[in-house]
Amino acid sequence: MTPRQLPPNASVATEGEDGMLVAPTASRNAAVLCDLIARVAPSSGRTLELASGTGQHVSAFARRMPGLHWQPSEVNLERRASIDAYSKGLGNTSPALHLDATAAGWHKTIARQDLVVLVNLLHLISLPEAETLIAEAARVLNLGGRLVLYGPFKRDGRLTSEGDQRFHDALVQQDPEIGYKDDTQIMALFSENDLDLVEVVQMPANNLAFIGQKAAI
Repeated sequence: MTPRQLPPNASVATEGEDGMLVAPTASRNAAVLCDLIARVAPSSGRTLELASGTGQHVSAFARRMPGLHWQPSEVNLERRASIDAYSKGLGNTSPALHLDATAAGWHKTIARQDLVVLVNLLHLISLPEAETLIAEAARVLNLGGRLVLYGPFKRDGRLTSEGDQRFHDALVQQDPEIGYKDDTQIMALFSENDLDLVEVVQMPANNLAFIGQKAAI
């Protein structure tokens, strides 16, 4: 993953207790993401979370969906330590894996998965990196497995709120290669990678969740 210079309000985390980092965004959206994923996920199987960040999400998911075995992953060492701190004592969660989700070929190093989850990353990477990530995630899925992508997106090429416009502009000002991706781009990438679009879910704070399912070729 290419190191990026991000604005101060992107990917913010502060130190908490016992090595656990705290991201305010994750604190706010963990419950609604649990509700979404519990509805669309299989009842059992292997699940990979890409770019797990602080670990707040994956620990909440593991508690809510004990029938799934969760594999968190993260490229940042400090955040992997935080993930493991949050997951301590959870029998259905593996130690955080060092994984660059934007690197070509990583699917060859991971066991096939029944669910792959990505939260709040696509706007912080370039479009070519997003293309690689989705292609690799599709390849690691079993047939019928699902991919869940959540975050802020353009709708048909347009930013639909003042807050989204400000955040997108701040991202692009820091790095012209990043910023909000368009919903039509995500749907096209699903199709190109043999993922059937199950649904697009309108989420709080003007976010979207894309649910794709690995189709038989």
